[in-house]
Amino acid sequence: MSMPYENLSDDLKNKLQNYNNLVRTLEFLTQQRFELERGLRDAELVIGELDKTDSNKEVYKSIGGIMVKSERDRLLDEKKSQKASIELKLKTITQREERTKTQLETLRIALEKDFKDQGISQS
Repeated sequence: MSMPYENLSDDLKNKLQNYNNLVRTLEFLTQQRFELERGLRDAELVIGELDKTDSNKEVYKSIGGIMVKSERDRLLDEKKSQKASIELKLKTITQREERTKTQLETLRIALEKDFKDQGISQS
């Protein structure tokens, strides 16, 4: 038996809305995590290259659309600091993502029970 959305109880409507909001939140967090992981890989690559570079050699960094001469050690410190910052953000996003997954699963189970209790098919 299927029931129109308008005929659902307010409680069930709220749970469905919360579920949809959590799905969108999870999608957003996952996208942020992917972007941070890409930034972390880039920072690690730059650090690796700078570590292999002699401290006497000229290095450049990109600022906007231009390349600017920089000191190797200073640039290495900047990239290590950037990496640490990205790692912290990544840890926070990953925790939020896991919390959201747990909330989604808990709400999904509650919704399935509510649907079953009211004799509503989930198609």
